[in-house]
Amino acid sequence: MSAKDVTPSPEIAVLEAEVTLTREQLAATVDALVDRVDPRRQADRAAARGRRLLFDATDPAALPEDRAHARKVLVIAGVAVALVVVGIVRRATRG
Repeated sequence: MSAKDVTPSPEIAVLEAEVTLTREQLAATVDALVDRVDPRRQADRAAARGRRLLFDATDPAALPEDRAHARKVLVIAGVAVALVVVGIVRRATRG
């Protein structure tokens, strides 16, 4: 065996380092995607957004533009819930 067969060339070492780095980046991206689509995490984020909206709509210390936005969102959500309830009641009373 010659020394050339045992020692990798500098180009191969660079390519192996690039492959290792790419593999680590891909693993991090997959982990981030798994975290993002996890139903429990989505529910937690939705609950946090709801709590924030409620806080912004009711707390006088909230910024005025945040308070106005939160109140608009809550009114729209309330109207949507009312329409669903009316639809369910109408369907139930028809027969």
